This record gives sequence, structure tokens and C-alpha cells, in this order.
Amino acid sequence: MTILKVQNLTKHFPLDRTGLWRPGRRVVHAVDGVSFELGQGEILGLVGESGCGKSTLVQTLLGLEQSTGGQITFEGQDVTRPDGASLKAMRRRMQMIFQDPFEALNPLMTVAELVTEPLLVHGLAPNKAERLARATRALEDAGLKPAATFLPRRPYELSGGQRQRVVIAGALVLEPALLLADEPVSMLDVSIRAEILNLLADLRRRRGISILFITHDLATAAYFVDQIAVMYLGRIVEIGPTEAVLNRPRHPYTQSLLSVIPVPNPRQRRQRVILQGDPPNPIDLPAGCRFHPRCPAAEARCSQIDPPLRPVADGHQAACVLVEASPD
Repeated sequence: MTILKVQNLTKHFPLDRTGLWRPGRRVVHAVDGVSFELGQGEILGLVGESGCGKSTLVQTLLGLEQSTGGQITFEGQDVTRPDGASLKAMRRRMQMIFQDPFEALNPLMTVAELVTEPLLVHGLAPNKAERLARATRALEDAGLKPAATFLPRRPYELSGGQRQRVVIAGALVLEPALLLADEPVSMLDVSIRAEILNLLADLRRRRGISILFITHDLATAAYFVDQIAVMYLGRIVEIGPTEAVLNRPRHPYTQSLLSVIPVPNPRQRRQRVILQGDPPNPIDLPAGCRFHPRCPAAEARCSQIDPPLRPVADGHQAACVLVEASPD
């Protein structure tokens, strides 16, 4: 069952102060024609370098930014441009885990207040005892046991990993169907990252929650996601099952990302592909394939053809004119 379907989603930011869009106007192409599907209980890893549009995509899905075009379907409902009531209902079922847990938590509030606040906003628990009971379950599901020892604490009394677990508990207390995890482990020590990743995988198993996991690190995504989508300059350039993308990458950008992942065994190390130059300006995109100015395998036709995603194997798609399409 598909829980989230995104079709040709775009988010452009105008350059002048009015904030209004009109034809012919110069814009920042933050998200530029993104399409994918996420099934119930699946984890999709969205990977790409900083500035490729990952966080803007997530904010647009959640309604924090209004899309410029395209369609978002969540649990069978069109939520592309929801009104106030439908937006609130959608956010109960679609929750966000932000990158920096300290910035996401009010330092003046206790853990009990932070985790029960979503219940007050959505009017889900009529009395304090019920709210505390649900908060206790959410905290323990997030790995903070016994929850009673954490309820009276404030964020500055917690470690970085504990703060991130409080953020996760604040999302779980509403019993969502989808978690949007935006770089949820990048601010944590390496020793804590695996614990949070294992927690997310366990939540998927026990609660059947779908997760859109945003990261710039392919190695982290490979740890537990079912599918990987590689994003470059506002577009998905490759998407498919994790094993297919990691073992048989088809797009030159994916190949370059994989080539620089550290490998402990020197006999298995790949030849590194170091990309030259910086990504093109998202205001003035290059003609043709937007990766061709940095692509080590670029040909003359790459500057003329803007390739769409097309099948290259079962469930595996790539946007590159140098890759032969599957006959299917």
C-alpha cells in the first residue's frame, strides 16, 4: 500500500521582495520536478550533498513551504495545498524529526511538557493523567526508560542522544503513519548514531511506521533503508532498492558518491572519483543535464538533453543519457 505519492513536485523561490511568482521571473529552483512513492512500513533514504534541496522537499511535504507545482498524495488524499483544518489533520499523521534536537526543544519546558504539548494542540487527550500516560509510552518507545526519571527534566539536563529521543517521542505521541527524519543523526556522536538508527528501524518493525530519511551520507542510508533516492540540484537522478543502487549504481553522480565512502578492507576500495568544481547556480541552471558540467563521463549530447528518470532494472531508475533504458 502506498502511503505517500509525490508527482512532479516543484518549489521555486522568487528573487525579489514581493514573494509573488509570475511567468518569466528568475527563481531559485530548490525542488524541480521530484517524483517518488513510499509504501506503508517502508524506509526511503533521500541522499545528496548540501544544497541539493532535500530539506526544502521535506518542508514542502509537511506544508511548511507551499509548493510551486506538482501533487502530494498522503494516505489517498491530495494534500498539495491543504487548508487549515486538513493541514492540522495531516500533520497529526505526518511528523517531523529535525536535525538539531537542542534547537527543536524549548529549553524552558520539561520533557513532560514537550511531549504532551502535541496532544494539547490536537485535542487528543482530555485530561492530564491520560496525556502523561501517552507521553510515558512514547518516551519508553523512544528508548528513554524508565520514563518517569526523564519527565521532570529540561533539555539542558539531557545528552544529545537523549534530546533526540525526546524529539522522536514528541512525534510518536501522536501515533503518526509517516516520519520525516531530516538528518536525525548528523548532530550526534558516532557512538550514538547507530542507536538512533536502530531505534527508527525498530519503530518501523513494531509500529509499521513509514520513514523518509534525509541524509548526505550514503553509508548511513545503506545501514537500514529499503530504497535510496539520490538527489542533485533539485531533482532525483537515481532511485531504486538499496542493494541495486549501492552495488550497481547507474548515474555518474551516484558512482562518485559511492567511490569516496571509506572501506576498511584495502582490497575492496574503489578508485575515487573526485568531482571538479561546485554545483551550478540553482538560479541559472545549465542547459541539458544539470550534472554535465561536473560529470567525468560527460559527452557533447549531455549539454543538450535533459534526461528524465527512466527504468534501468526492476524498480531501479536513473536520469542519464549515458545509461541504456530497460526494455521493460
